[in-house]
Amino acid sequence: MRSAESADLTPAELRLAFGAFPSGVAAVAALRDTVPVGLAASSFTSVSLDPPLVSVCMAHTSTTWPVLRRATRIGLSILAEGQYAACRALAARTGDRFADLSWQATDTGAVVIEGSPLCLECTVHAEVPAGDHDIVLLAIHGLLHRSDVAPLVFHRSRFRRLTD
Repeated sequence: MRSAESADLTPAELRLAFGAFPSGVAAVAALRDTVPVGLAASSFTSVSLDPPLVSVCMAHTSTTWPVLRRATRIGLSILAEGQYAACRALAARTGDRFADLSWQATDTGAVVIEGSPLCLECTVHAEVPAGDHDIVLLAIHGLLHRSDVAPLVFHRSRFRRLTD
């Protein structure tokens, strides 16, 4: 095993190594001046049941997160296994990320992606600096869960399906 102290671990090497762990993909989105704004995040995880909290990690280089963090409410949607195009659109650096997506906004401005197995309505609870990212803790204020819909799985830089 290479030691971080004895070797310079490159971002490319770390990305490859971290890819050994499969993750879901979350859309994080809200309305800003009646226009949906959002991004894709593969760093979603549950944090606490009481109070209900989840987390996502946001890169310091993100130009979208500074806009989203000011929203009254933020929607977090776990993408479904067939929503590859939605993931790619939300991860795009340019263009209208919502042009071909089916989405809806709550009365408070949280944007959720239709057909997702889990949609959460959240507010920012805290942000914790962590290297080149911030760990964003989101407080959950509402949810919609569909147990009959499988999630999109991202593993080793590819989309995968869950099987029995």
